[in-house]
Amino acid sequence: MSYVVTATWTAQPGSEDIVRDAIEKLTGPSREEPGNLFYQAYQDPAEPSVFRLFEIYADEEAYAAHGSSDHFAEFGHGQAIPVLASRERAFYETIG
Repeated sequence: MSYVVTATWTAQPGSEDIVRDAIEKLTGPSREEPGNLFYQAYQDPAEPSVFRLFEIYADEEAYAAHGSSDHFAEFGHGQAIPVLASRERAFYETIG
């Protein structure tokens, strides 16, 4: 089974470009993580302050490694998260 994470990041008004830049910088290194199977972010065209991330990892430990990575510390915790109005996450396991 794989470990699936969905996240919704809502930028504070006027911070959309900061969040988008952080996500763009996170995407490449996140996809290169050994336990990452899929990593894709989306921006809602109807609500440009809303960003959604869909991530699949080999297991929960691989997700934990992502959360403690240098690139997530720099671009997630250091750049995007401080300017979010809200951050929601949900966790799943694949079937079959």
